[in-house]
Amino acid sequence: MIAPAILVVATFLLLVITLWKRRSPAHLREIAAFTKLVHTLGLSIEDGKRLHISLGNGNLLDARGGSAFAGLALLRNIAERTSVSDKPAVASAGDPTLGLLTQDTLQAGYLAAGVEEDYVHTMGRVTGLTPFSYAAGAMHIAQNEDVSTNIIIGHVGPEVGLLTDASDRANINLIGASDNLAGQAVLFASTQDPLIGEELFAGVAYLNQDTAHAASLTVQDIFRWLIILVLLGGAAAKFVGVI
Repeated sequence: MIAPAILVVATFLLLVITLWKRRSPAHLREIAAFTKLVHTLGLSIEDGKRLHISLGNGNLLDARGGSAFAGLALLRNIAERTSVSDKPAVASAGDPTLGLLTQDTLQAGYLAAGVEEDYVHTMGRVTGLTPFSYAAGAMHIAQNEDVSTNIIIGHVGPEVGLLTDASDRANINLIGASDNLAGQAVLFASTQDPLIGEELFAGVAYLNQDTAHAASLTVQDIFRWLIILVLLGGAAAKFVGVI
């Protein structure tokens, strides 16, 4: 009963805050990694370089699916912006279903940009079906396809160290976030401007300035503070002997 109630409350808050933010512009705190990403998008087109978006090996049917969908939303925005480039963005995934959605998302970006005829299905690829084979395949893209920036958004574990090392050796910019603690630790140590925790889900709000995505960040903040208050309240109740 608790999970459906939370879902209902979250949906209600999202609707209310979305309507409110349409009247009042959203003010987002600066996140260095997303500032760099916006700058990189423009430079990649000017320099004739490619962006590589790596969506990890998350299964869409379990708890890891959230990070995969966040990566797909970011990919949709990047695909639309880079579709006019001589070397448009490519994406990699380590799960068959996620790989199909990657191709569909890229195509949707091209359609939104009005250049659907330029879409090629090989821009979205499944590079391996195990964590390390996926990372090894993604390394090949980063090192051999004129990539200027690696963007890793999704479920990745310690195998992401292969990608970060390949990026460092090829002098490629790296932006990364993971919902896996081991992967997050590797990315924190390997990236100049790391994304931490729920910042993984904020990418589209910063790139697109969309009202609904900005509202979702506010809902996240509300639930974060509610959880903090519940934890503090429980600790206080335990301390005074109520529990």
